[in-house]
Amino acid sequence: MYSFERIMEIAKQSTRNRVAVAWPHDADSMQAILLAISEDLAEPVLVGDPRQIRAVAGNSSALDSMEIIEETDPASAAATAVGLVREGRAEVLMKGLLETSVLLKAVLDPQRGLRTGRILSHVALFQIPARQNMLLLSDAAMNIAPDTEHKRQIVLNAVGVAHALGLEQPAVAMLCAKEKVNPRMPATIDAERIRELNRSGEISGCIVSGPLALDNAISSAAARQKGIDDPVAGRADILIAPNVEAGNILYKALVFLGGAANAGIIVGAAAPIVLTSRADSRDSKLASIALAVTAGRRQ
Repeated sequence: MYSFERIMEIAKQSTRNRVAVAWPHDADSMQAILLAISEDLAEPVLVGDPRQIRAVAGNSSALDSMEIIEETDPASAAATAVGLVREGRAEVLMKGLLETSVLLKAVLDPQRGLRTGRILSHVALFQIPARQNMLLLSDAAMNIAPDTEHKRQIVLNAVGVAHALGLEQPAVAMLCAKEKVNPRMPATIDAERIRELNRSGEISGCIVSGPLALDNAISSAAARQKGIDDPVAGRADILIAPNVEAGNILYKALVFLGGAANAGIIVGAAAPIVLTSRADSRDSKLASIALAVTAGRRQ
């Protein structure tokens, strides 16, 4: 799988790097936009109030080369930004200073949105100091308590990102607290069902195993010690969390305790969606835009 450095290089070389930014009236999203411009990662199209955009950008000269489309309220800005993607005038959608629900309402509009028939899910990518290969995690932000069908789609969304990153047959671990199916632990039942769907060919382009505990998914030594003989054990490329709490806790543990470099995007729509936050580092913001541009090449 590519490193973040390689992903940045690919994004810089892409001709499909136009990013429609809805309501970029905050310092956080504007910082990400200006960084992307300075690194030649993306070609932003800004949708919002031109005066506020220029004010928050400190009247940066970088704005002179950007297209700014005037809209007077967040909902209209979201609809226009989504329309740019739908019409092929942008390949990535990015959230500015508006509620996530406002942006997603425009994305999911039955007539004018970016629906594909799939659910939306969050896919995070980590480069961990103690690990040679990069690691994907889903879903740490969008789907609170996914059932088996939603987990099937979460897997497919994550596998699509892995394919864009150069992994032809990623190893997918359905994370649980135990390796054995327990009727009192619904996540283990879901994991077994997803594994069976993979074996039957309904989920393709990857190898799925589960239930697997985290240690056995990423550590060959731990798997051997427990006597687990499994094609995914110890070599997982993608971790699928049983619910949003587990996914979110693991995400933050990797970043704040493990020192992992990270990026995250929303997939499942007709184009990748970038949602940066105040807690994201400069490098994380850049990496998320680069990941979205790279993932968007395959859509």
